[in-house]
Amino acid sequence: MMEEQGFDSLPLSQDSFRQLWESVAAPSISTIPMVTDVENGHMDMLLMNDQELADGFDENLFELAPEVSVKDGVTPPSSTVPVTIDYPGEYGFQVRFQKSGTAKSVTSTYSELLNKLYCQLAKTSPVEVLVSKEPPMGAILRATAVYKKTEHVAEVVRRCPHHQIEDPAEHRSHLIRVEGSQRAQYYEDQHTKRQSVTVPYEPPQLGSEITTILLSFMCNSSCMGGMNRRPILTILTLETPEGFVLGRRCFEVRVCACPGRDRKTEEENSTKMQNGTKETKKRKSTPAPDAASVKKSKPASSADEEDKDVFVLHVRGRERYEMLKKINDGLELLDKENKTKTKVSVKPEFAVPSSGKRLLQRGERSDSD
Repeated sequence: MMEEQGFDSLPLSQDSFRQLWESVAAPSISTIPMVTDVENGHMDMLLMNDQELADGFDENLFELAPEVSVKDGVTPPSSTVPVTIDYPGEYGFQVRFQKSGTAKSVTSTYSELLNKLYCQLAKTSPVEVLVSKEPPMGAILRATAVYKKTEHVAEVVRRCPHHQIEDPAEHRSHLIRVEGSQRAQYYEDQHTKRQSVTVPYEPPQLGSEITTILLSFMCNSSCMGGMNRRPILTILTLETPEGFVLGRRCFEVRVCACPGRDRKTEEENSTKMQNGTKETKKRKSTPAPDAASVKKSKPASSADEEDKDVFVLHVRGRERYEMLKKINDGLELLDKENKTKTKVSVKPEFAVPSSGKRLLQRGERSDSD
C-alpha cells in the first residue's frame, strides 16, 4: 500500500508504468470514426492503420500462386488408333539398325527388304536414332507396340499371363522395355489403356552422329494369351516434354527363338511371291494355243511315248524318303520290263520255206508222188 501511494504521489514527469501503458495503447475499434464522420473530406491514415492491425495481418497477401505441377504417370491424350505412317518431321527423325547376318547365333537382326526386326525373347536390340538438327530441350523418345492387322488394331498389346507371373518387376505387363537407362518411365494411357515406355533423348556423343537406345521384347510372338502369332508394329516417336510428336518411325517386330533362320525364310518367301506374280502376269498376257492345232500336232502314238519330264520332290525324314524311293524304283523297273516286251519281235507259228517251196500240210502228198 505504501508503494502504491508512493507511485501515486510522484510528479507528472515520472508517471507509473500502468499510466504510461494506458496512454500509448491503441484505441478501441468502436472509437474509430467512419468516413462520413470525418470533416474536411479526408480520413486519418493513422486510424486506418490501427484498424487494419486490429483486424489482423494477412500473411498470404504477398505470396505467389502455387505452380501447377504435372502428376507423375500422366501421359498426353492419344488417339484410339495410333498412326503408323513414317513422319521425319522438322528434325529429320530417322531410325537405323546394326547390320547382322542370318546366322543361327544372332540374337537380333533387321531385314531392310521387309522393314522387320527379328529378335529373341528378352534379348537387347540396339536401335540407332538420327536427327538433322538438335531437338528442343527435354525431348523424349517413346516406344509403343500395336497390332498390325486391322482386325486386331483396337486391342492392347500385352504380355502373356505366364511371363507376367514370372516377372517381379513393377511394369511386368509391358511388352517393350528400355535397357541400360535408369530414367526410363513406363506409362499406360488412362483412356485407351495402351502401354508405352519413354526415355530422355540424349544428343550424340563426340565423334558420332547417332544416339543408341536398347529395346527388349519380353514375350514371344507365339505366346498364347499374348500376341498369339499376331504380327505387331513398334512405333518409335520423338516428342516434346509435353507429349507433342516431332517425328515418327514404324517397323514390324517378330520375337522368336531363331531370328536368323526366320528372317532368311521370310525373305525367300517374299521374293518367290514377287517372282510368281510377275510370271503369272506374263502367262496371262500370252494367247492360249488352239486346241485343234494341238491335237493335230500330236501323233497317234503320243500316249505310248515316254514322259521325259523330271520332277524334284523334297521329303522330310529318312524313313519316308526310303519308302518313296522303293516305290519309285519299282515303277522304274516296271517301265523297263514294258520296254523289253515291246522290242521283242513276235515269231510266226510255222517256219516259212526257203526258195519258194510250199510247206506240206498233214495228209497231203507231193507232186513227185
